[in-house]
Amino acid sequence: MKIQERLLELRNQIHRHDYLYHVLDRPEIPDNEYDQLFKELKELEERHPEWITPDSPTQRVGFSPLSQFEKVPHRRPMLSLANAFSAEDLKEFHQRLLHFLKVDTPTWTYFCEPKLDGLAVELVYRDGKFERALTRGDGTVGENVTQNIKTLRSVPLALHSNRASQGIFEVRGEVLMRKLDFKALNEAQEEAGHPTFANPRNAAAGSLRQLDAQITAKRPLRMYCYAPGVVEQLPATSQSEWMDLLGELGFSHVEQATFGEVEKFWKKNSGDNMRGPLAARCASIDEAVAYYQFILSLRARLPFDIDGVVIKVNEFSVQEELGTVARSPRWAVAAKFPPEQAKTVVKDILVQVGRTGALTPVAQLEPVLVGGVKVSNATLHNQSEIDRKDVRIGDHVLVQRAGDVIPEVVEVLLNERPPRAKKFHMPKKCPSCGEKVVQPEEEVVLRCVNPMCPARINESLKHFVSRRAMNIDKLGDKIVEQLTGAGLVGKFSDLYRLTFENLTALPRQGEKSAQNILSSIEKSKKSTLARLIYALGVRFVGEETAKALSRHYGRLEKFLQAQEEDLLNIEDVGPKVASSILDSLRNPEFVEEARALVALGVELEKPQEGATSEWQGLSFVITGTLPLPRDEVKSFIESRGGKVSGSVSKKTNYLVAGEEAGSKMEKARALGVPVLSWDELQQLKPSSID
Repeated sequence: MKIQERLLELRNQIHRHDYLYHVLDRPEIPDNEYDQLFKELKELEERHPEWITPDSPTQRVGFSPLSQFEKVPHRRPMLSLANAFSAEDLKEFHQRLLHFLKVDTPTWTYFCEPKLDGLAVELVYRDGKFERALTRGDGTVGENVTQNIKTLRSVPLALHSNRASQGIFEVRGEVLMRKLDFKALNEAQEEAGHPTFANPRNAAAGSLRQLDAQITAKRPLRMYCYAPGVVEQLPATSQSEWMDLLGELGFSHVEQATFGEVEKFWKKNSGDNMRGPLAARCASIDEAVAYYQFILSLRARLPFDIDGVVIKVNEFSVQEELGTVARSPRWAVAAKFPPEQAKTVVKDILVQVGRTGALTPVAQLEPVLVGGVKVSNATLHNQSEIDRKDVRIGDHVLVQRAGDVIPEVVEVLLNERPPRAKKFHMPKKCPSCGEKVVQPEEEVVLRCVNPMCPARINESLKHFVSRRAMNIDKLGDKIVEQLTGAGLVGKFSDLYRLTFENLTALPRQGEKSAQNILSSIEKSKKSTLARLIYALGVRFVGEETAKALSRHYGRLEKFLQAQEEDLLNIEDVGPKVASSILDSLRNPEFVEEARALVALGVELEKPQEGATSEWQGLSFVITGTLPLPRDEVKSFIESRGGKVSGSVSKKTNYLVAGEEAGSKMEKARALGVPVLSWDELQQLKPSSID
């Protein structure tokens, strides 16, 4: 046999055994036999490097570590799902679809599947060859994790089918770690003296975001695929057909059947971690509700963590007709499960101080596992909430993770209350600075009003450097606390005065880390007025309000001179928000600090004269691959007063389209919506708008 023929035979054999082992869990040969095949392939390729192909099994690992992850826009946004929490919510979802489509009887069926608790990833194939992988990111722009995803043997490097061998073929799914694999990984971490992971999702996310792909390769990650992204000539008419196609192409996915078959299988096979169909084709919303309740009863037995089920319209044509609303598809809903609860003891109640001065009581608990996560603290919100639940130090309580994320005390187990359980009262002085606290009118929270309070400064700085504010990504919470503790930073502008010597003098800060921090600070100087307003932390001013203020004023100095009457004429600004803004602007320290940031080199994008509201009232939709990231195109439109929505409708004024625009382009043409390129968008003038 010729060498090239043997290479092809070995690759095909290894691809097949990878699929059997990592996707179907049905290996046909022992590990040592597989290792011999792999060894032979590697030796042949080392002797003939000119015949190595990108989709060879040997090319899954062997990259140099990255310095950072590249940001790449998605061709089509990875939308988030609206939530439901009960059978009634699901029936309301069904009624909304009937109402929107103006029908009395549904013309569609439902496809239901477990909501996998992992990290969302998009795989991109071009002409049947794996090209790249992106994390969900903010839904518009993700991180390029191609090198790491290639280490997952459940991800095919080539699609050997005529139905996926031409053009762009995007597949979306979830990277996760199964429960038994997670347990084994933590045991290995403990034995090696390394920190353990809190839960399988954190382990999966941390493993996938390693800059060294060889570390990722050692972690037991799997990817389960479930949705299409951009697919040229989509070879499926429904979600059910799409799932069949995924299996045909070699992707790991949740097996499907009718709801009756799913229920029958799992009732018959009562052992934990059984492999069988978990996704269901449901003929009605009542069946979908029954599916939700049945999977909830199976939750603890499944081989991986789930936090609910996803219920979606099965037929793609109906999905297209329904479209999207805001950042969610109208045709799907995430039916979340009730949070898992656990019993523990309140050891103490401490008080935290936030950036706005709000005092929040936090229960310090005996550590307990809740939904696979170790919980040792839970918020008690305020004194009224403590009194309502009658929480005392020493009490036995039930805790849960709200939305399976934020720990909270659900109730006190009064029949187990110890005789010496101690009542708690909020302090009259700030626990951080010792100043007197106040309770503003119509508020239930106490506040520290000292602007120089160390706790307030710490939390304000953490907000200032956060991703959606000034985005100083190398300044984490612990470093911020180090800087304030050392007296190096007491206000925002101090960050821009830091020196290399300042940073290297801090404990555990090496030269490389110090340089990374300084580079990150320098990079943050190029920003926008909206980001700066949001970063300054004016109470009640969120991201959208900051954008509205930026569009209206255009320049920092104009904003600093804002008057009440003018503020009240701005969309998103009511009396309460206007009053809070004016309180900040009347504070000389606030104004001085804002100006100091500019003096220290913070450059804000300057809008064109008179162009801040030229597109006021116009609605834009963005699609396809454009010359710059989609969020920058969105910011460009918003800076001129326009609004960006997620789907094309009769109310859309313009579609901004790049390469591979897809279905939105077709819908825009059908509705007569004008289509602009990026160059044409930049040249759009008020005089040219109908």
